[in-house]
Amino acid sequence: LNLKNMGAKVFIGHSKENVHGADVVVYSSAVKEDNPEIIEAKKLSIPVIPRGEMLAELMRFKYGIAIAGSHGKTTTTSMVGSILGKTGYDPTVVIGGKLEAYGSNAKLGRGDFLVAEADESDGSFLRLSPTIVSINNIDLEHVGYYRNLDDIKKAFIKFANKVPFYGAVALNIDDKNVKDILPKIEKKVIKFGIENKDADINAYELELVNGTYRFKVNDLGQIHLSVPGKHNVYNALTAVAIADELGIPFCVVKETLENFKNASRRFEIKYDGNIKVIDDYAHHPSELKATICAAKDKYPDRRIITVFQPHRYTRLHSLFNQFAESFGNSDTVIITDIYSAGEKPIENISAEKLTEKIKEKGKEVYFAKYLSDVENMLKEMIKEGDVVLILGAGNITQVAEKLAKYLEGINA
Repeated sequence: LNLKNMGAKVFIGHSKENVHGADVVVYSSAVKEDNPEIIEAKKLSIPVIPRGEMLAELMRFKYGIAIAGSHGKTTTTSMVGSILGKTGYDPTVVIGGKLEAYGSNAKLGRGDFLVAEADESDGSFLRLSPTIVSINNIDLEHVGYYRNLDDIKKAFIKFANKVPFYGAVALNIDDKNVKDILPKIEKKVIKFGIENKDADINAYELELVNGTYRFKVNDLGQIHLSVPGKHNVYNALTAVAIADELGIPFCVVKETLENFKNASRRFEIKYDGNIKVIDDYAHHPSELKATICAAKDKYPDRRIITVFQPHRYTRLHSLFNQFAESFGNSDTVIITDIYSAGEKPIENISAEKLTEKIKEKGKEVYFAKYLSDVENMLKEMIKEGDVVLILGAGNITQVAEKLAKYLEGINA
């Protein structure tokens, strides 16, 4: 709707006719080479460029702030964008999820700042030329593109060193893999962490208050986050480090973070009655642990039911044991079939095998092949006081929507 209001033609579905009259075709990493619009554009000699190249071109004309790391990019980008907006800088913001404050996954600002997620999944972040870079964490991920963890670390080092001499790199030195690359960063570094004496921006005296963290930052003051989870303390510290580098008053940072509303599918509460239904994009073992832990912090005395849809065969294959160990804080687990995202199956890798592995660890776990099976299972299983987490990067979000509507109907 926003694009239409700005004069854009919006097509639903893909067709070669859609590109007729276009000056350039921009595609994301999710779009394959056999897409009819890409084929037609090449046939008509219309330039076809990846999203990363277009983002780099936009950033070239702005003061670029690139939020990098394996996890938490969308939330952190949203936090930084919100702080800049509160200060009156009117930034352009490009994120990976819908932000409640904007009602969109992007905001076109009139100011000099451009804040964007730096997507490492296909190496496209190396096209960017930001003035400030943040790296919150580094994990083994995107194994279809990177050979191993060392390969990923090298990419982050190269990315951080693209910052100009007058720029800065904010690093979470509590993360082992980020700390490993620290000696190879040749630009100004701002280190942040929790109760870490080596950190420039240091959070301490953490305490859970009504399910979310309250903490002090250096001698600047105290922040009580509105979003749950210790991982969000790190996301907030990233934002504090960047704001401090830009000279933004701490009072503005504090007010923004304490009133921050998370992006779509980031611990998004879809139903908020006696039963809670929470939808989250978590699809990596580290993200699963963080989200489930956040739910346990927020609702310590409630039963946690976690529904997880594995995303991509390659990810499940490379991190199989880590996935099986991710559900420690869940009371009950439901595993659905793998959302392939266009990948071909890998022999001996299946959601059923993951279910068996989780069961070996003593968990109450069930396999549901179809989303409709998950819905029926949940309707029979849930009771007053339960917290239902719907996790995954595929179409599992449909279950959260339908379960919320079902609960609204029976409690109307």
